[in-house]
Amino acid sequence: MKLNWGTGIVLAFIGFIAFIMYFVINMNTNDKYDHDLVNENYYKAELEYQQSIDKEKNAKALTEQVTWEKTENGILITFPKTLQPNLIKGNVFLYRPSNKQFDFETPISLSDHNLLIPDKRLLGGRWNISVDWEYQGKSYLFKKEIIY
Repeated sequence: MKLNWGTGIVLAFIGFIAFIMYFVINMNTNDKYDHDLVNENYYKAELEYQQSIDKEKNAKALTEQVTWEKTENGILITFPKTLQPNLIKGNVFLYRPSNKQFDFETPISLSDHNLLIPDKRLLGGRWNISVDWEYQGKSYLFKKEIIY
């Protein structure tokens, strides 16, 4: 069988289309490439974005910042020592970008300046931690991407 240039072009098009279809089907069926939205109520969260900016600005204005540390028992979040711990109220939200099934929120209830997130609730890998807290009527926000 003799191939001419017209047959070669048709075969090249068929090969290219098969190549693209392979990647389209692979991306749609492979769970490895399945990612959830960051937030189900995206547009509502967008409207509240300025409040988040103001809270982060308040947190950065503090003389001592909220810090986190990985310990053998979990994640230890430390609040500023200059504040009274019993007046700190709010929530800690841990977001797992790879799977929303592991996301969880914990209320802040302090007797000292430390809050421990237990190791049993955390998997190894990347987490986004968001500490939204209030002290004497003023709101603060601490955000960090961490590897646990």
